[in-house]
Amino acid sequence: MEHTDDQPQTMATDKKKSEHRHPEKRNRPDSVILRKPEWIRVKAPTSAEYHETGKIMRQLNLTTVCEEAACPNIGECWKQKHATFMILGATCTRACSFCNVATGIPDKLDPFEAARVAIGVQKLGLKHVVVTSVDRDDLADGGADQFVKTISEIRRLSPGTTIEILTPDFKDKPGAAEAIAQARPDVFNHNLETVPRLYPSIRPGSRYFTSLALLADIKRHDPSIFTKSGIMVGLGESKTEIMQVMDDLRAADVDFLTIGQYLQPTPKHAPLDRYVTPDEFKSYESIARAKGFLMVSASPLTRSSYHADADFEKLRAAREAKLAAR
Repeated sequence: MEHTDDQPQTMATDKKKSEHRHPEKRNRPDSVILRKPEWIRVKAPTSAEYHETGKIMRQLNLTTVCEEAACPNIGECWKQKHATFMILGATCTRACSFCNVATGIPDKLDPFEAARVAIGVQKLGLKHVVVTSVDRDDLADGGADQFVKTISEIRRLSPGTTIEILTPDFKDKPGAAEAIAQARPDVFNHNLETVPRLYPSIRPGSRYFTSLALLADIKRHDPSIFTKSGIMVGLGESKTEIMQVMDDLRAADVDFLTIGQYLQPTPKHAPLDRYVTPDEFKSYESIARAKGFLMVSASPLTRSSYHADADFEKLRAAREAKLAAR
């Protein structure tokens, strides 16, 4: 059995789901969700390992972006017990038009969240872990301290585990970048998500150059930290705009670029312009490598944390090879 948007589901069901999780989108006009091509369809998750991973998440009362963002790779990743933890609660203070994470007034910070994440990493036996979060514009530091505590707890319980964090932009939160850099994650990821022209409609609460500056700040504070960013395609961007984003990221000394297909969660979300073909993704990968990225992952199903463990090893090897060639 395949899980696709073409499985029987009424428009009314989609509307109810969207209004509950995304009240700000309630009055937006519906758009038709395009049928998925064969190259992007995935099987419904059924493995025992998938269910065991979910059981661990529930026992520890943990949130995963795999579930909240409706990631198409959840079956494959959870079968390998690779879950991406989402901290700072499950409600985002932003209202990005592409995102399936719930928006609204967030809960109070959980003082035991970092410890539970660390226990989850230990129980899953992760050699490489990805930790992300919702945006928390309501917090003075944007949630930076919770990332620092989570990194510390993971290192305490699983000292051999490498840590990758995918953070918000910490807009107007002085000191956040410094605090994150001092915690020394192995990989710092912050996604640009799309080209600057589309920010007003896709990331209305964010600023393109704020995101670029954050990536540059982390690298400036500690050049040993790998930096990473990603974009979605299929939202109406042009090839020229994507290449400009690549150049901007290289100017910020970003090491790793991910490019994946945007998938529209509900009729109320940003409409999908088109499905980008596998050959186009291969072309983007070739261009990005030629521009100097140490690592590039570009495919229809690429997501920020997809194959993050294997990609980290490749990233580290690529840096060593570059240094040896000097």
